[in-house]
Amino acid sequence: MSTVRDLAPADAEELTALYEEYEWWADRETEDVRAALAETEFAVGIDADGELVAAGRVLTDFTYYANVFDVVVAADRRGDGLGRELMEAIRDHPELQSVVGLSLLCREGLVPFYESVGFEVFGPEFEVPEGGTEELVRMTCRLDDEE
Repeated sequence: MSTVRDLAPADAEELTALYEEYEWWADRETEDVRAALAETEFAVGIDADGELVAAGRVLTDFTYYANVFDVVVAADRRGDGLGRELMEAIRDHPELQSVVGLSLLCREGLVPFYESVGFEVFGPEFEVPEGGTEELVRMTCRLDDEE
């Protein structure tokens, strides 16, 4: 039996342990996760048998955009339907009911899963207000001193 709930900064230790199962998040520290949860509009978790087994965070302006980050399912629970349950809980969350669009970035191998829960691939070419189309380019900028 699983339970969906909103996460809070107090859940940082459990969430950090869940992140540690993923190599690219293994360096996350509990206090940093606590700070991230404190500044996240909302985060959703799934508990099963008294432990956090899935989670995702959402950053949003509550009007136009919402972005899903850090979707994670415990390694020993993948394939149990928890990812679907989590994404449906995020998509149907009361905080998002007035938001126009929900987006996320994922690895290419996860595209079929996210399509199965209602997401569509965001193609690079879009109509622009001036007429015609242009390709959109995703850009990032590191704000820390690491290279």
